[in-house]
Amino acid sequence: MEKILVCIKRVIDYNVKIRVKPDETGVVTEGVKMSINPFDEIALEEALRIKENGDASEVIVISIGPDDSQQQLRTGLAMGADRAVLIKHDEEIEPLTVAKALSEIVEKEKPGLILMGKQAIDDDCSQTGQILAQLCSIPQATFVSQVSIEGEKATVVREIDQGLETLEIDLPAIITTDLRLNEPRYVKLPDIMKAKKKTLDIIESSEMETDFSSSIEVIAVTPPPPRESGIMVEDVDQLFAALKEKGLMS
Repeated sequence: MEKILVCIKRVIDYNVKIRVKPDETGVVTEGVKMSINPFDEIALEEALRIKENGDASEVIVISIGPDDSQQQLRTGLAMGADRAVLIKHDEEIEPLTVAKALSEIVEKEKPGLILMGKQAIDDDCSQTGQILAQLCSIPQATFVSQVSIEGEKATVVREIDQGLETLEIDLPAIITTDLRLNEPRYVKLPDIMKAKKKTLDIIESSEMETDFSSSIEVIAVTPPPPRESGIMVEDVDQLFAALKEKGLMS
């Protein structure tokens, strides 16, 4: 295939403790470390391995977000992607809008394979890949833990409730990746320097056909209630007595 399109999202780094804003309008992002969504980073690593195996000639990374998202795209370029595209939009958008915007890029680039993480760790929606597949009318494979490309077909192993399922899908297709697929490579300083010279195209959301207005209104964002401290019990009888006292068993 000629191109692989990898969709990445800028999220708060998974090592950062999330703090809710005092006015409950969202979470604190000022001065907070931001990174590529871990599932998307795995998708990019798989795309690079497919290219290195000779099954693709170009890897393109794309993101939708504010101007600061260039940092994550540059990281993707440093990992080995050939070029990047940023759809610049400063407001939060829902999965359906993301998929519609990405479908415009898919129509333009016509990639042989689209890779993205199975979900983003900030909203955990796990919807964008499935919606995009429907909009583009192409096959999809979700929660994938193994990928093999052979000509115009891909064989994937995906994780389901009953265990593992092996599927063969025609290309072009969309694959959403699980954590067990691979371990992303470490970005070295020389690669970071080289990434600065690679192409990063910026498209204003206002220039696209997609309507970026949101149909969802966030009323408030609140932290979960603090967990009650546990108690130590000596034996099963004390455990049953404690559960009965809390009304958890009769």
